[in-house]
Amino acid sequence: MQSAAYTIFRNAILGEHQIVCRYGGRNRELCPHIIGTNKRGEEVVLAWQFAGESSGPLPQWRCLKLAEVSDARLRAGRWHEGGSHRTTQTCVSDIDLDINVHVRKRR
Repeated sequence: MQSAAYTIFRNAILGEHQIVCRYGGRNRELCPHIIGTNKRGEEVVLAWQFAGESSGPLPQWRCLKLAEVSDARLRAGRWHEGGSHRTTQTCVSDIDLDINVHVRKRR
């Protein structure tokens, strides 16, 4: 059974909505791109963090364990995404939903 956070992030991908949440003790503003599980079977999401708090420069890609996300909510706003992908993502090993494959190609 999927967690509440998983459902919120999945719906954000389907509707191309932003997410505002807390992760790692920081407020994050994200656009989730790929959701599923990692090699350990944990629910994870690959998201583009475009604003909020960070220990490093923004914007940047983030791999979030959804069990560690709190106060997640959808927010309307412009969709943000990173530049070209130079390496294959390793965050999500069992992909449930990828915005570029499952959402945009169906339009």
